Amino acid sequence: MAKSLQRCPWSEGVSPAYLEYHDSEWGVPVRDDRRQFEFLVLEGAQAGLSWATILHRREGYRRAFAGFDPARVARFTAARQARLLLDPGIIRNRLKIAAAVGNARAFLAVQEEFGSFSDYIWRFVDGRPVQNRWRHPREVPATSAVSDALSRDLKARGFRFVGSTIMYAHLQATGLVNDHLVGCFRHRPLRAPATRAR
Repeated sequence: MAKSLQRCPWSEGVSPAYLEYHDSEWGVPVRDDRRQFEFLVLEGAQAGLSWATILHRREGYRRAFAGFDPARVARFTAARQARLLLDPGIIRNRLKIAAAVGNARAFLAVQEEFGSFSDYIWRFVDGRPVQNRWRHPREVPATSAVSDALSRDLKARGFRFVGSTIMYAHLQATGLVNDHLVGCFRHRPLRAPATRAR
């Protein structure tokens, strides 16, 4: 991408991989369950850390968590989880690893109830991306009424590491919310017709 392109300030000056994530992935609507599960694992791992820390370990997470296949992760035994604590390719946090496995089991239950996790989560935005029109980084919130409701519902279903701040980041990453600043070159392409700010 040309340097003259205007981007969200958070994306610049970290690494080429971080820039590429902003330019091609962040905010793109995700309706694929495996990708949704991937971001649940990664966002949960991020808690208390920077997104750059997790993004640069993404391949390690993909390998460690069976290509982000929730059905396979749901079958991880205590012994396998213990082995993951020795894996330098991921954040070796016992609670986060256990939460990823527990969340995989809860994820399968949501799929069983709603047909897919994507069908479940997109209900929170009436099936259409929320289109925000922020002009300055300070305007972008850390949570919203949608992330509050999603967090509450996920917790009631047994998910962990799904607080409102984490879930707002998930909504942003998976395109349920378009939080690219209006001056960013990615804002307009991700704008959908007949949507609303929230």
